[in-house]
Amino acid sequence: MFFGANNIIFENAKYLRKNMTEAEKLLWFNLKTSPLGFKFRRQHPLAFFIADFYCHKAKLVIELDGSIHNLEEVRIRDVERQRIIEQLGIKVIRFTNKQVFQSLEIVLKEISDYLQIIKEV
Repeated sequence: MFFGANNIIFENAKYLRKNMTEAEKLLWFNLKTSPLGFKFRRQHPLAFFIADFYCHKAKLVIELDGSIHNLEEVRIRDVERQRIIEQLGIKVIRFTNKQVFQSLEIVLKEISDYLQIIKEV
């Protein structure tokens, strides 16, 4: 479930759980109720990374991207990070903080639609 994450990653994840962004708090409020019976974890260690949200049963990572992710070097790092996570057999869905704040229902529907597909398999 943690894919070899080390103690430093776990400590960083603990810090991030205590210092969530406003977008993360808003999405977490909706994910922590286990939509469609799928339990999510926040700031979950995965190998060398920390996923914003992770559902082990669905093998799903949800990432929220703030404006820093518009920088070219961060975008390149995000692509590589996503490639590595997907090689672990985990699907990654990305949303911007703006999407969470302005279109939360659409974000939740996209997540729910994916979970529904997994549930039917």
